[in-house]
Amino acid sequence: MLPELAFVGRSNAGKSSAINILTQQRRLAFASKTPGRTQMLNFFTVLDDAPLAQRTPCGYLVDLPGYGFAKTDEGTRARWNGLVGGYLHGRRMLRGVVLVMDARRPLLPADEALIAWVCGRDDLDGFRLHMLLTKADQIGTMQRRAILGQAEHRAEELPLPVSVQLFSALDRTGLDELRETAAEMLGSVDEAGPGDQE
Repeated sequence: MLPELAFVGRSNAGKSSAINILTQQRRLAFASKTPGRTQMLNFFTVLDDAPLAQRTPCGYLVDLPGYGFAKTDEGTRARWNGLVGGYLHGRRMLRGVVLVMDARRPLLPADEALIAWVCGRDDLDGFRLHMLLTKADQIGTMQRRAILGQAEHRAEELPLPVSVQLFSALDRTGLDELRETAAEMLGSVDEAGPGDQE
């Protein structure tokens, strides 16, 4: 069974855009201005870096439904929370989570609830959390430093390895760092390349 790396965050935080930029695909993951568009677990195959004709699957990127301010009924939100929570808490092949947060509003109560879900996993051995602070192009240098420091301080308090970075899908700030981190989290993957959608 292949390792999985999940992307999760509040609705409209930029999960799908991050996956699309990471995999160099325009619409692999559907990005929408409408919160709550992703309503299921979407698995995308990651291929190794062998010559094109010899590439084989080596893992999956998983786009999870957003949480937070999605304009949906209570029942739908409860189903989403059950789906995401169940996947994060018990999925054996899950190697790590990329927590996608809008850099202008990081670590809100819904994000902290997600962190608690991750930290409550049955097995944290070899598991990693990566905080991806998106839309960094929309804030100034001083604010970037402050937000990065805030997230790094929170990361130090958690009972598992946590990395933090700024990212922008618009100007591709932090893309190389995200590629390297995703590869490390999936294991011996040299590059998170696109593959077939499941």
